[in-house]
Amino acid sequence: MQITAIHPDPLRCPLCGQANGCQDLGAKDDLQTCWCNDPALRFSPELLARVPQPLRGKACICKACVVAFAAQPLKA
Repeated sequence: MQITAIHPDPLRCPLCGQANGCQDLGAKDDLQTCWCNDPALRFSPELLARVPQPLRGKACICKACVVAFAAQPLKA
């Protein structure tokens, strides 16, 4: 039997390719244990639009990318 990798890998950030630290993996996170449930973090439409179309809804953006995007100055 040949084992093939899951593509896209749901444990890799679709923006940078690093591990995304997902605790949810698409299941209902009743206890809200995943880092993405931190109310201080914001997944803006502009950030989500950066995810390539074929990867949207298939893997979580990592915390480093969310924080880096939030630290960028707003464009006027």
